[in-house]
Amino acid sequence: MAVLSVDLAYRRWTDLGIVVLSRASAPAEGLTGAVNRRTAQSIVECQIIPSTAAGIADGSAGGPIDAEILAGRLNHLCAVRGIRVMMLDGPQAWKSKDNGLAHARVSERQLNTAAKTGLPGMVKPATYRPFAEFCLDVWDALCRRGWRRLDTCDRSGTQHDRVLVESYPYAAWKSLGLKPLPAKRRARVSHLAEAYGALRSVIPFTTDRPPNHDQLQAIVGGLPGLALEASNPGAVRIVGNPPRREQGHWREGFIVLPLPPQQPHGWRWLN
Repeated sequence: MAVLSVDLAYRRWTDLGIVVLSRASAPAEGLTGAVNRRTAQSIVECQIIPSTAAGIADGSAGGPIDAEILAGRLNHLCAVRGIRVMMLDGPQAWKSKDNGLAHARVSERQLNTAAKTGLPGMVKPATYRPFAEFCLDVWDALCRRGWRRLDTCDRSGTQHDRVLVESYPYAAWKSLGLKPLPAKRRARVSHLAEAYGALRSVIPFTTDRPPNHDQLQAIVGGLPGLALEASNPGAVRIVGNPPRREQGHWREGFIVLPLPPQQPHGWRWLN
């Protein structure tokens, strides 16, 4: 069981953060017995997929990123790996005309996101519009390939669907009780090391290489996908209103955040 988490970017392929998250399928080396098997299965294994890997950016790593090409390559990666849950850090829709808010989706207001997607074509701040429109194009391109936006608070009965889920790493850190990673332009190596260690103290995980800023954001943003794949909605916080079509556009949509594991009952949210 695995999920794909993507920290989206639109200027350069090298700005993408792409990570495959899965649960350990066997006890760690030297561990035996039922207790140790449970301990091993609580560990999240993170495989970092470089954006320059074959099949992702190929020779176009310098960008800019084409939404249709990116969607095709992410879809292929999931098909090869048997992945049916994809977490995307980027807006999936515009706001509904009658949601009671002037400039934001319900999920964005509830999380007080820095940027807001209003009615079609309306974005705050205005500089966010190219990224927002790129993200919507990626979501739509994936849906044309057979994916669908998460439209229920429960994955039960939809295990055979390929589901897209919106993440928001900044709020994910806070939801886990951790200090959010600073924005990329302000983050230093020490910030990455501190955030990496803090996250591992709450959620035991391994990586196959040191993650950069985008990849670490993809890791924290992708954690709730494992709970959704395991049909454990009680282990996540689902914010906002279901997505729906309105006047030819997708509107609203959920943002899903991880919750810290419940102890002493073990890592129930990943079981």
